[in-house]
Amino acid sequence: MASDELASKLTRRLKIEEGAEEPVSLTGTQDEVGGRNEEEKPATANADSELGAKLLRRTDINDGVAEHQQPSKKVFNPYTEFKEFSRKQIKDMEKMFKQYDAGKDGFIDLMELKLMMEKLGAPQTHLGLKNMIKEVDEDFDGKLSFREFLLIFRKAAAGELPEDSGLHVLARLSEIDVSTEGVKGAKTFFEAKVHAITESNRFEAEIRQEQEEKKKEAEDKKQRQAAFKDLKSAFK
Repeated sequence: MASDELASKLTRRLKIEEGAEEPVSLTGTQDEVGGRNEEEKPATANADSELGAKLLRRTDINDGVAEHQQPSKKVFNPYTEFKEFSRKQIKDMEKMFKQYDAGKDGFIDLMELKLMMEKLGAPQTHLGLKNMIKEVDEDFDGKLSFREFLLIFRKAAAGELPEDSGLHVLARLSEIDVSTEGVKGAKTFFEAKVHAITESNRFEAEIRQEQEEKKKEAEDKKQRQAAFKDLKSAFK
């Protein structure tokens, strides 16, 4: 009740300052008015200040004096934040994420996760799916972003997921091609993940390897061109 009354008073004060309404004189003795003010101040001082600031800012926004504050957007780079995984592994995870992102909105919602688990051969209950999302849902929006999707594999690699959890099953089945490696591949998958965490500068090493391979290809091409020129000159 006090908040509604204060909001009404502050709105009326703004209208008076803008000339939309005329001020009305207060009735009653000065002592009565002063006594009421003294009783109201301790209970409403903080609320008065907060509501006043909000109303004034809203007025400034409407008048074009102030602008809406947009939340800062942090650029996400999976290769620098998830250094425990190789570039190929992250690209494979991204490919899988996009495959089940049916809405193409950059998220996997509950229904899309349900379809994913069914395709992996490990269907989950509605409650189980909600718990899977809750485990890594850092922004509490009820769906998985690509970063949160990668967190599943980070937790699995670090042994932070119970073996009977839905996320553990997802991580195990999604990375193992059972048609070629069979069930035995699951153990080596997690061993490789744990080993990858202990390796330093893995990302930089892979970049250097890619550069060396491109350099070697360029040198081989140059040698073939030189050999062709020599062969051509021999027939002149």
